[in-house]
Amino acid sequence: MDKKYKKLILSIVLDAIGFITIIPFDIFWAPISGYIMTKMHKGNKGKIAGFISFLEEIIPGIDVIPTFTIMWIYTYVIKKEDLNKTKDLTIDS
Repeated sequence: MDKKYKKLILSIVLDAIGFITIIPFDIFWAPISGYIMTKMHKGNKGKIAGFISFLEEIIPGIDVIPTFTIMWIYTYVIKKEDLNKTKDLTIDS
């Protein structure tokens, strides 16, 4: 399986974790979510996405937004970024 599709699966799993978290757990999940986003997407793009992911998880009621999947679509569909040219989070087989 192509690395970018493994990253898509990881994005969907991380979004699902965000969907099922309840308010007390969001306090712990929000910074973790933001950190993971910055590791998956390097540079300013990753920092901005990490901050948005943190806000989306910490604010009650909006954690249903699939931030990781939206960022994957932005990176690999809209921007058509080549995974070989980036230094992203390594996903082993």
